Amino acid sequence: MTQTTVNPSTTTTSTTLSGLRSLYLIRVAFSLVWVALVTATSASLVSTDKPTVAAAVLLVVYPLWDAIATLVERRMAAATGSTDRVGTVNMALGLATTAGMLIAVFSTIGTTLLVFGIWALLSGAVQLVVAIRRRRTLGAQWPMVISGGLSVLAGASFAAMSSSATSSLSTLAGYSAFGAFWFLVSAIALSIRGRRENR
Repeated sequence: MTQTTVNPSTTTTSTTLSGLRSLYLIRVAFSLVWVALVTATSASLVSTDKPTVAAAVLLVVYPLWDAIATLVERRMAAATGSTDRVGTVNMALGLATTAGMLIAVFSTIGTTLLVFGIWALLSGAVQLVVAIRRRRTLGAQWPMVISGGLSVLAGASFAAMSSSATSSLSTLAGYSAFGAFWFLVSAIALSIRGRRENR
């Protein structure tokens, strides 16, 4: 009977890839449900209106969920013995945005778009940094690099359109849908990377 020796670093990498893939798929599911609910509850709302109660809850939940997902990622990083200070910044950013949204949703859609836009821009920049760092250790990070860059551009666009009287919350649904797409692509890329690691 032969005994196979497993490289600890390979096992750790495989576990991290598997964990990230599962988390990304959960994020895809969350985003798709969020898109459907936002589209159903706020498609007719424009910048001068106030968010409905349902839309307000969804807007507060979105950055909060991102902070929770970031916390899970930080724990994965800690399990591998690495520190994730950038992830800590992103989690704090999500919690700060959640608090900001609790105030913004009592104002106009325009104010809400401004807060969301600033958050999308900053969190996209953080995602970009994290993806570039992980590229060296995990690989398969190009979808997250693209997603982070697009988030920066989208955030700037939301902030710019927040003063327009015709802007609406439906634009946020598109942002989340694109985010779901890139998380799905990233999950697939991580799966391919994981199979290569196991060979």
